[in-house]
Amino acid sequence: MKAVRIHAHGGPEVLQYEEVPVPTPGPREVRVKVDAAGLNFLDTYHRTGLYQVSLPFTPGSEAAGVVDAVGPGVDDLRPGDRVAWAMYPGAYAEYAVVPAARLVPVPEGLDAHIAAAVMVQGMTAHYLTHSTYPLRAGRTVLVHAAGGGTGQILVQVCKRLGAVVVGTASSEEKARLAREAGADHVIRYDQEDFVEAVRRITGGRGVDVVYDGVGRATAEKDLDVLQPRGYLVLFGNASGAPPAISPLTLMAKGSLFVTRPSLGHYTATREELLERARAVFGWVQRGEVRVRIARTYPLAAAADAHRALESRQLPGKALLLPP
Repeated sequence: MKAVRIHAHGGPEVLQYEEVPVPTPGPREVRVKVDAAGLNFLDTYHRTGLYQVSLPFTPGSEAAGVVDAVGPGVDDLRPGDRVAWAMYPGAYAEYAVVPAARLVPVPEGLDAHIAAAVMVQGMTAHYLTHSTYPLRAGRTVLVHAAGGGTGQILVQVCKRLGAVVVGTASSEEKARLAREAGADHVIRYDQEDFVEAVRRITGGRGVDVVYDGVGRATAEKDLDVLQPRGYLVLFGNASGAPPAISPLTLMAKGSLFVTRPSLGHYTATREELLERARAVFGWVQRGEVRVRIARTYPLAAAADAHRALESRQLPGKALLLPP
């Protein structure tokens, strides 16, 4: 079978399209024939070595496909079942072996490409708004990169919960997508200082919570847009790892809270994984959340996909499609 692997950390050029043996599922494991793998910034962190992995390594933490074979001890899945997963590596391949406990059923009528596209970003939006900072109607939020794949879903979920949403975007196209997702206000942070803009929009009050997947470029300034006792939720490092923040700074700026959550910690149990996946699939099937697939790439073009992602050229989700 074909797979993309890295043998050394580095830029997109280290992604090698190779012939590898078809894996065999072990106890309580399942082999899935991959229909589509989602492209996420997490994949670039594994590639660059920001998040350490053992080499050689097959990236890809999100996919949907069909069960091809099951290992010993798997009783609730059988060949032909449609499944999806998130936060388990190996998706950049024709076949992947995944622990049965990490797979979720894909509902009848839900397209496999949509299922693959929404697992990480949809469940991220779910845990950010329902668990990390449980959002209530009337709260004001700042969503960075609101025109990106995660940002568009997060804006829709925030609006679904009744929040006032301020979004940032780096281009007019992404600003348009943020507005289409439901953002009440959109700031072009390539044209104006987002701190001043948020203060103007909120009448100087600031926001209750910042959802920031950008990281280094925005984290310190985020502290200046929060109301006293506000929450800074740093859930990604698209511009690099955020700098250290002193507890005394948090006190001086209003007894603020800072957290760096991960989807893996919010889907740590089988019950929590199923709860979030079912909620996200339900939103999509009922039309409450729209998923924009901006582009698909053949698996062999994984390096091109990474270049597009890191240069902020993708106005939505991208998928890799095995041969």
